[in-house]
Amino acid sequence: MDSDLQIENIGQQNTISSVFPRKSNGKTNEDSPRNMKPQSDAELFDSYQLFGNHETQMSEGGEADLHRCLIDCTKHPGHSQFIPVGDFSLNHLPEGHRDVELYRLVKALADLTVRVDVRMTSPRRPEYWPNTEALYPFYSMRNSLNLRTGTGIVSDVNKFTDGYSDRLYGGQHDLDYVRCWCEKCQGSDSPSDVWWEIVVYTATHVVYDDIEGGYTSLRLFYDKERSPVVTIDKVSVEDADVRRDWCKLKYVTCDRNIGDKLKKMFIHCHDIRKKVYDKYRSFRDVDKLTFIVSHPHGCSKQISIGQWRDRLLVGERYSKFTYTTCTCPGSSGASVYCVGFTSFIGYSCGWLYQLVHSGSLNSELNFSGASYVE
Repeated sequence: MDSDLQIENIGQQNTISSVFPRKSNGKTNEDSPRNMKPQSDAELFDSYQLFGNHETQMSEGGEADLHRCLIDCTKHPGHSQFIPVGDFSLNHLPEGHRDVELYRLVKALADLTVRVDVRMTSPRRPEYWPNTEALYPFYSMRNSLNLRTGTGIVSDVNKFTDGYSDRLYGGQHDLDYVRCWCEKCQGSDSPSDVWWEIVVYTATHVVYDDIEGGYTSLRLFYDKERSPVVTIDKVSVEDADVRRDWCKLKYVTCDRNIGDKLKKMFIHCHDIRKKVYDKYRSFRDVDKLTFIVSHPHGCSKQISIGQWRDRLLVGERYSKFTYTTCTCPGSSGASVYCVGFTSFIGYSCGWLYQLVHSGSLNSELNFSGASYVE
């Protein structure tokens, strides 16, 4: 196929026009996605964005109101298709996929899933998605201090000692600083010489810029309602892409319990993911198995399992997916794992996340942001 946009395994071809709402440009119906050939990746994203409902959880009452949001949910009342992480077993996988390594991968990615809390809406938020007439989330709430929650995935853990790292992917990297820069150490006369820098990915519509990053915290290991509260408050925005709807966060800790625990989880997930990819990639387009671990309504981690419906190829480098895997408000930014695929934001960014959940087209069909996918 010659067009820059390719659609594989379309489940409902008559819905494509609604999947790609665009500005009217006065052209005829012959200028369909299959016939148009924009000149750049930027034009592709401007023309073929997916738009729907964002799935960030708003809570005017703060943390105390999140459980009420769960009870009052209208998208999935009762949440019967969500599986609490602690209850997840091999039997929850579809028949024919009750594979121990796949089960371990779901649990490993769940370990690295975090809740993202944002307590400020940036005055820089745009009114519309780039070069479209589709409203951008929370534009009308700029400068407000209401709590918004989403989900993120730990995608890199790097331990430093005196400024040298023990990176999983080879080599040591010198820094221009040799001590921990966490909030505690910045106010200390004896900052730690050992620390961990952790990268987390979420959606840009969850954390838009560095202003919101300054009001963002992460809750780790929130596996059940009574889990101990482990929170990271010092978060910085390293990079973001509004069109592709991903945001790269970084935080630092010199707490050995947190750092060592995440590092072990990260290495384990990396190892098991490679095995699952090798095992399933040859029939990934047949099974289409997809799972998501998220914090619906800002509450404890839940696992949902479904299938991807469409793979939308944007240019030569990016892909978006639509899927039936259940999500709710609070799921924005969660890692979307399409079994048998490997995806990553950039070639130098690490490998421990797949696509980022972006939003919902309707009650049964959701969609991701864009990533490199292999």
